[in-house]
Amino acid sequence: MAEAAKTQTSFGGRWAFGVVALALLFVLMPFLFWNATWFGRPLNDTQISTALADRAHPRNIQHALTQLELRIEAGDPSVRKWYPQIVQLAGYPVEEIRVTDAWVMGQDNSSDDFHQSLLKLLGDTNPMVQRNAALSLVRFKDDSGHAQIVAMLKPSELSSPFEGKLFTRLKPGDVVNTGTMVAHVESSVGKREVRSNIPGTLDRWLAANESNVTAGQPILSLSPSESMVWEALRALYLIGTPGDLPVVAHFVRGVDGMSPQIAQQAQATMKAINTRNQGT
Repeated sequence: MAEAAKTQTSFGGRWAFGVVALALLFVLMPFLFWNATWFGRPLNDTQISTALADRAHPRNIQHALTQLELRIEAGDPSVRKWYPQIVQLAGYPVEEIRVTDAWVMGQDNSSDDFHQSLLKLLGDTNPMVQRNAALSLVRFKDDSGHAQIVAMLKPSELSSPFEGKLFTRLKPGDVVNTGTMVAHVESSVGKREVRSNIPGTLDRWLAANESNVTAGQPILSLSPSESMVWEALRALYLIGTPGDLPVVAHFVRGVDGMSPQIAQQAQATMKAINTRNQGT
């Protein structure tokens, strides 16, 4: 009897320990994931230099770039020692790095190296790199990215990167983020994912579900996301031309699903464009 009680107590103790350990695991794992992916975690100089050179882990590079952006905004002159590496990353093969890099270079409009690198990124194959470069150039009082900025206010078409049978995954009205899987294309090599390279809201499918599509064929139309509209309107406040007024006017009365601030910014942008036009 005593032996049975001893065994039961021992089992109960191990069970209690297991529950506590499991509870700690549920707390610890999200923290570890957050700590590994949160770009706000401060890095010292050595860590930044190491991360920028870490070609095996692009997220470490993004983390370092984000920290450099904060230092530039804070007016830290020591950050200039990394400027050559920032410029070099404009040619990095991973698109997410170029997207971040284009934004970071816009934080210091006194750097001619940044200016020239951003001009080249206007021709990047990734539209988000082009957009960030265009927005950053506005800080240099350079309107070379005007066309890309206006395009941010208009619907965009996403083309299939593959040939085969299309299997749609989303429906009109669904929100699409950069990297969202919107469909599969099935062919003799199997099913391959189609992901969006820009954010927005799915407006309509341009190709029917289970229809055959070719590589490069437009398959869906995306309405612009609120964040892209906001940034474009703010940029056109500074560099907009009379020819932009019709597309800006679309947002003046408000758009379903977008905050009132968008309409307010559109009104301010139209006023700024008209004032500039009257002064010329």
